[in-house]
Amino acid sequence: QGLKEVSQLQNEEIKRKAQNLIYEFLIKQSPDFLIRNLREFQELSGYTAALSTVLNSKSVLSSEERALYYELQRIGELSGSSKIKDEILDIVVILPFTDGRSGEISPSSFTYELFEGIRFGVNQLKREGKRVNLISFDSKRDLNHLQNILKEPAVKRADVIVGPIYLEESDLVSAFAENAKIPFIHPLSNLGERFQDKQYSYLFRPSAENIVDGIIQNLKSQRWGKRVAIGYSNSSRDEKMNAFLKEKLTKEGFRIVDSQPLNPRNAASFLADLGVRPGRDSANLKVDQVIMLTDDPAIAQSTLSLIESVTTSLPILVMDSWLGFNFANFEMLEDPNFYFISNNSPALDKEAMIAFKTDFYNKNLVFPSMNAVLGKELIFWLSSNLSPSFGFDLRRSLNQQQFQQGNITWGFNFLNSNSNNYVPVFGFEYGELKPLTNQ
Repeated sequence: QGLKEVSQLQNEEIKRKAQNLIYEFLIKQSPDFLIRNLREFQELSGYTAALSTVLNSKSVLSSEERALYYELQRIGELSGSSKIKDEILDIVVILPFTDGRSGEISPSSFTYELFEGIRFGVNQLKREGKRVNLISFDSKRDLNHLQNILKEPAVKRADVIVGPIYLEESDLVSAFAENAKIPFIHPLSNLGERFQDKQYSYLFRPSAENIVDGIIQNLKSQRWGKRVAIGYSNSSRDEKMNAFLKEKLTKEGFRIVDSQPLNPRNAASFLADLGVRPGRDSANLKVDQVIMLTDDPAIAQSTLSLIESVTTSLPILVMDSWLGFNFANFEMLEDPNFYFISNNSPALDKEAMIAFKTDFYNKNLVFPSMNAVLGKELIFWLSSNLSPSFGFDLRRSLNQQQFQQGNITWGFNFLNSNSNNYVPVFGFEYGELKPLTNQ
């Protein structure tokens, strides 16, 4: 009741003095009470200051509490007022290099591979005479440690933050970035719905919905028929894409013949039940196209074993990760019926890609992994869109063009979007990957 009375005060001097009283009283209250009533009293500076103090005193914060903590600290205002803009592109990378227990970095980990590509891209920019500064931090999969990283002056001065990877870590850094007004880039995820209402948080790759929209656009252009079957893994991305596909394909007039989870044991039977069997031809099929949403090499291997043993021209759409499996030779199939859904696909025949593979091998004695390719291309994309001429304003730069040609990938479209809208589907044409349509 007292808070309501202070909110209605007309005398600004008395209202200002009342904030101290509010603060002294509320710092003794529980976080639950303060969070529950924040919306009603967020205009009272004493209330928000008390909530900030209470949260700061806790050793462990929930996701909601962490987001509120950074919002209340007004980190964007505090750091923005002292940040000096220069012509150097300051990139901060925060990745879980170690687990906080062993303290060892594994060169085979996907985060290390990603960082190898990032570091390679930064060094190339420096050789080209561009002014860029790279600083990296190990999040250690420890949220308290990560909170301390975000207090580092180098982080507050950053022009862009890349990483971390995992959900709770990325939510924490996203909350920080929104208030600090520093672009935060998640380098690997396709789960972008939690960033849709954000101004400074981005996915480097397409969101699950972007991928689904790309699939549907390509299916409509090919006119293979209206009967569709969908197989999907149990990953969050693939389950989400399955749900989007069923909803959107139905609206577009397609008929979902089958939709089921896949694993290495049932992938072949999934296709066999649709009529893909030895001794059968395409006329006996129960479906016009199949979509397989998975990056699991074991599922891919059992699928390819079946297709190699039958004769069918059935179009099968798979994720572009299948191109990297060392047991797969799609060009040897009798019918070129595999099509590849882009997820920031590398442009394998590009001159820049060939040069990158050669230079990377000469330095590391191994060819770059897909994660290293993504890291290198991420730096190209950032350097193309974060420049002094735009005041390092990523959003403004991205909205200047609908499509941007990639360096070692096929390209990007971030127009009015927090994720890559460019999702072509590729087929083989005389041994080369070619997009089915021009998006």
